[in-house]
Formats: sequence, C-alpha cells, structure tokens
Amino acid sequence: MVSSSVQDVVSERGLSRRDFLKFCSLMAGVLALPRPYMKRIEKALAAPARTPVIWLEFQDCAGCTEAFLRASRPTAAELILDVLSVDYHETIMAASGHRAEEAKQTSIDAGGYLLVVEGSIPSAEDGIYCCIGGRTALDILQEAAANALAVVSVGNCSSFGGLPKASPNPTEALSVMELVTDKPVLNLPGCPYNPVNLTATIVHFLTFGELPAMDSLHRPLFAYGARIHDNCERRGHFDAGEFVKEWGDEGHRKGWCLYQMGCKGPVTFHNCPAVRYNDGTNWPVASGHGCIGCSEPDFWEFGIYTTIELDAFTPPTTYAPVQIPAQSIDPTSTAVMGGLAGLAIGAAGAAAYQALSKPDENGDASSEEKE
Repeated sequence: MVSSSVQDVVSERGLSRRDFLKFCSLMAGVLALPRPYMKRIEKALAAPARTPVIWLEFQDCAGCTEAFLRASRPTAAELILDVLSVDYHETIMAASGHRAEEAKQTSIDAGGYLLVVEGSIPSAEDGIYCCIGGRTALDILQEAAANALAVVSVGNCSSFGGLPKASPNPTEALSVMELVTDKPVLNLPGCPYNPVNLTATIVHFLTFGELPAMDSLHRPLFAYGARIHDNCERRGHFDAGEFVKEWGDEGHRKGWCLYQMGCKGPVTFHNCPAVRYNDGTNWPVASGHGCIGCSEPDFWEFGIYTTIELDAFTPPTTYAPVQIPAQSIDPTSTAVMGGLAGLAIGAAGAAAYQALSKPDENGDASSEEKE
C-alpha cells in the first residue's frame, strides 16, 4: 500500500478541499451511487493507504494508454494518476529495460496490487507472437496475476480479444478472463475504454474493498448496465422516424438518428452518452458517427458500416419494443453526472435489429447481475 492518501496528493498539488470533494461527488455519480455515499468515498480516499497498480500491455495499439494519459476529470490528469498509484507501466514509466522489469518484479513479490491489462494475449505456438524481455505475454500475465488482488482488463482487446481475435485470428488471441480464472476479473471494454470508468472502479475498490457488481461478461453494471440506444441524445429522432439516409444529407446535418446507417446502439451496453470522452466533450454519435459496438464481444465482426433498410416508417407501436435494461441509473446520481436522459421505451424493426449484428446472444446476458 502507498502511504499517502489521495487527499494528501490533492493538497500537495495546490488543489483545494473543494476540488477533492468535487472528485468524490463525480465518482459517486459515475458509480450510480446515491448522494450519501459521497461521504463514504471521501473517507476512503482520505485514508493513508492507496492500492498500487501494475499495468501490462500486450497485443494492443496503446489506444487505451493514450486515453488514460488524456484523463482530466475532475481537475487534472495527474490527479487520476495519483488515485491509481501506477507502479509499473512500460509506456509511461521513466525506467526502461532491466530496471523497469526489476521494478515490476519488486511490486509482484510484495503483492497486494491491482493488475491492469491492456491488449489481448496470443496463444498460438506457445505465445511467441508477443514477447517482452524474452518472455511471452502468457508467462508474464500468469506471473503478475498470481499475487494480484484482482485483475482489470481495459479495452476490448484484453476484455474480449478485440481486433487481434477477429477472423482469421492468426495468433489465436485470447482475452484475460479466458486465461485468469482464479482471481476476480473485471472488464472495461471499449475501443478505447473510458478512463473515467477505470477511475470509478478503483475508487469503488478503495471504498468498499471489492470490485463493483458485474454482468455475465464481467463488466461493471454502473458503466455497462444500460443500452446506449435507450439513453442516446438522438433517440427522439428515432421515435419520430427521422433517420439519416446517407452521409452528409439533410438529416445528418440536423443530427437525426443514425440507425439506418448501421449504428449499433440498440445492441450495445455502455455509458458513453453520460460520461462521453475527452473530459465529457463529445462521443461518436454526437459527432455524427454511429456507435460501432466496441464494448461488445466480437464487435469487429458486426459490419460497422452495414446500412439498414427499414420499411416505410409508421408509429413505433408497430415495431417490437427495445428491451428496457434491467439495471437503471439512480436519478440522484444522474444529476451529479450533469444529467442523463431517462430511459425510454422505443421500438426497432425485428429484421433490422437482427441485421445490426450477429444474433443478440450477449444482449440479454449482459443485463444479468453477477456478484
């Protein structure tokens, strides 16, 4: 454990007590916890103990690391770094070569850390397609997971295999949860993942001493418990039958629904509409690009730009209703996050819904709570 608290770090950097409380409030909101829990978060982060983090990178593009470096909520990226207390990260740490590996080994021997993994793990030919310091990713992961308190997979590659696992998968890439079966594994899929959700996961762990409640795909319910389509800012246009028919048309310029252009929002669970990216500035759908389903398994096989042909649009009651997520977001918490659209019942043509992806094998399962 690191001796200095998050509150101490905030003070040392010249940030006020008010800034610290804002951070606690934000984390309560992201975790969809009632406002009174902010006090419990405050107490946990003021305690003189922070859990170290070892961050490993395997088959990845470093996009999740890039997202991590650009974290800036609630005040500055360095606050996020200090909350996580990263002891080893080969991309951003000052040490290199043998010294870097020695630092990692020291942390592993000491134990008591959270292991964060970015990228998939190749298993073909005994894992030779990804080696670091003469050792395979398979070997490194198994060693690092042995003394970890829990494992957090960031990004779709480590969570579900991502692009490396896409057909024909020449390296026989695997996800972390397929290899680590004796420790708690939490997935934060996305391409890239949102660092706000990682910070909230760590804060939850520090506050309650355990990982947050997860669905059957090991995703935390606070971030992946609601379908994107149900909270999308363009949902009103869907209900009104106002769709973009081709890129750059009048509907596209007016911000109409991107469903017919292949948007995967109806089959994707993520809190993108609420937390967004780049300090809450924007997210793909708001910028005019349909959701590609990057928080779902095998999203590379979905057909990102496969357009949908709907019948002549009639009132939504003629279409099969979109399933209401089993896990809703607490109304009090949504105010902390800056407001989140309420869940709405809409309808999508059954044939069009099936055309968005493979049969929705994961949609129903992802709403099941797993302790």
